[in-house]
Amino acid sequence: MSNLLPEEAEEKLVTVCRTAVGDSLRSLTYFNRFDYVQVYIREDLEQEADLNSFIGNEWHDFKMTQDAYRGSELGDYEYTIRVFENGYLVRITVEDFGVFVTTDGISMQDFEALAAATTEILDEWAIEE
Repeated sequence: MSNLLPEEAEEKLVTVCRTAVGDSLRSLTYFNRFDYVQVYIREDLEQEADLNSFIGNEWHDFKMTQDAYRGSELGDYEYTIRVFENGYLVRITVEDFGVFVTTDGISMQDFEALAAATTEILDEWAIEE
């Protein structure tokens, strides 16, 4: 059990992600600049994956992306989708924290629903801080 997120917050994140993508949800990790907690991992996946390098890369990449595109005609950064041989990684970040969610193949509409619902929760938490 991690002290990074209260148990009810972890449960809320899992519920929101499962509602958006159903059984296609592979894993869910909450992270901030200093720490992370794997909130959910599907039973059929390796349970002992080392996430340190993922977190470092996702945090660094988020900051670079946010800075690089600030003020562009594309508008504000919303989320990132990375495509891999065995699934997808979606990074959704607000303020100084965020989540990355891994999924099986889902539609663009599912990605958008996942990002919208998760961003809503993260925005609420950012206001509370």
